[in-house]
Amino acid sequence: MPTMLRRNISRLLVITTATASAVAVAVPAYAAEPQILAANDLPTIITNITTWIVGLLIGVATLFLTIGGLRYLAAGGDPTEVEKAKSAFKSALIGYALAVLAPVLLAIVKGWIGG
Repeated sequence: MPTMLRRNISRLLVITTATASAVAVAVPAYAAEPQILAANDLPTIITNITTWIVGLLIGVATLFLTIGGLRYLAAGGDPTEVEKAKSAFKSALIGYALAVLAPVLLAIVKGWIGG
């Protein structure tokens, strides 16, 4: 039992010494000049967002167009599959329309925020 007490006291002494030396050696930090971390201005950011949105919309619309075409080819005269293919074609048309309208909508938002 005294050995365990001696071991705990020595551990506490080592931890206290290490902490005290770390605090004593610490150098105060001086604040640097504030830096603006924005890579681009707001109009450039909105243009980049527009490009990404249009690209995603065109990609998804093309995917729906491909799925619709494959469903139509594989329908074999089944009316439910033909309706599913037509629904995919409609979704592709909506996606392409949104891709065309996205720059217009973002230009309106850009006008609202003064960019």
